Amino acid sequence: MTVKSKHAMPGPGYTLAEENPSLWVYLEHNEAGLANVSLELLGKARSLADESQSSLTALLIGHSIEELARHAFTYGVDEAVIIEDERLSSFNVEAYTEVATHAILAEKPSMLLVGATHDGRDLAGRLAVRLQTGLNADCTDLLLDPETKLLVSEVTGFGGGIVALLECPSHRPQISTVRPGVFSLPTSDLSREGKIVPMKARMSDESFRTQILEQDHHVAIDLTQAEVLICGGRGIEGDFESLRALADVLSGEVGATRPPVDDGYIERERQVGQTGVVCNPKIALCLGISGAFHFVVGIEKADLVIAVNSDPAAQIFEYADYGIVADANAFLQAFMLALEERREKAHV
Repeated sequence: MTVKSKHAMPGPGYTLAEENPSLWVYLEHNEAGLANVSLELLGKARSLADESQSSLTALLIGHSIEELARHAFTYGVDEAVIIEDERLSSFNVEAYTEVATHAILAEKPSMLLVGATHDGRDLAGRLAVRLQTGLNADCTDLLLDPETKLLVSEVTGFGGGIVALLECPSHRPQISTVRPGVFSLPTSDLSREGKIVPMKARMSDESFRTQILEQDHHVAIDLTQAEVLICGGRGIEGDFESLRALADVLSGEVGATRPPVDDGYIERERQVGQTGVVCNPKIALCLGISGAFHFVVGIEKADLVIAVNSDPAAQIFEYADYGIVADANAFLQAFMLALEERREKAHV
């Protein structure tokens, strides 16, 4: 038996024949400026746009955001579509979806990249439904098919057991979300300029079914910016205070695998890996970590990986530049003592 909904879904917003050779990046922002994940996406998007001979366009939604658009130009953006309205000063997913849909249908870009943050995931999913197109979520890399020039999204699954390469050949725009830290921050060029394209904020009253009455700002930890990352696994037996002490000495940040997070030893925002944060520090010190792939995804881009584990066959050693077979807690105490002695000698 076939059941038909009385609320039929609309057809695709535009066809392949109608698409413009343009790559769009939705730029998240807050009081501090453009989000790091958006800048990371711009670096990758610039190289993709050059390879596909497309223009790079930033999509900015908010209030008093023209200066942010000019900042985006320094990271390779050719033009910025800005939608300004005082009612859009804070992220509202219904309103942002409404205005972004109108902008995309008006310009018909080939590709759209969005940061896989809480807001970005929400927005990208709704846009995919509105535009009746595909969405490749939480990508670990982006590239172009050399023959078709289709966007190819790399996605891992089953704890890293498989790597899938996904394409969206028949619908537009091709939408992909990428988590913070997957790509490196690009270098800005202050001499670069671009074109600002203002668009009217087309919104209905239904776009504001929710209202923000009060905001409580939490200063989040951004492990993606840490140059020194000290990660603890099940092998440190919950002793994250010692890791924090070491992080203070080395001016680093503390991360963790999923088991200590699930056991309540450390905050969820410090979880590193496929289901946590992807980092690219200069040094990653991994203590008491077995080395499952879903964790390694989070530190594989580190310049230097040092692993300490009592099991000489631990998988983490396959990814480490230096491996130390030792009890993680005993190593940590000895290492802290050696650092203290070195500091004392330096002050003599």
